[in-house]
Amino acid sequence: MSTRPIVRLTAASMPLLLLSVGTALAGDAVVLPWGDTLAAVAQGIGHVMVPLAVTAATAALARLAGPLRVLVTTTLVERLVRNVGDYAINAVAGAVRGRTLTIAVGSAVIAGAVQRALGEAPGWLVKAAGGTDGLGEKVFRSLALEEAATAANTLAPALAAARGRPVP
Repeated sequence: MSTRPIVRLTAASMPLLLLSVGTALAGDAVVLPWGDTLAAVAQGIGHVMVPLAVTAATAALARLAGPLRVLVTTTLVERLVRNVGDYAINAVAGAVRGRTLTIAVGSAVIAGAVQRALGEAPGWLVKAAGGTDGLGEKVFRSLALEEAATAANTLAPALAAARGRPVP
């Protein structure tokens, strides 16, 4: 195994090599300013690599922004549903957290939760939850209702009451 250093020649170093070979053949000592050349090469690489690194970081951030926004919005919607559901359970007579709700009480809780969300939550968050219908459905799914409760007999009257229409 050889212990000699391997020297790679580039197009930029060829004139220096020819100059040094020509001078060495003439018998004079040759001093190559390789430190200055190395500094110039490093500076050139830096001028190329910094914009590439900035571009790569910006692209990575752009790829993360969309999923991060969805994650934050989903978390906020879930918190909204939980908070308005808790509020409505506390506001409706006969509703108790952790107990199974009847159809009538469950419908009143859903209507109260939707009305609270429409009155207090920012519009963009209600829209992200699916509007009045989507929000009502999310609250409906989060409640412990009796087995006979369906979207037709519990959710539909609740949404009608939340919109201020007479309950059929």
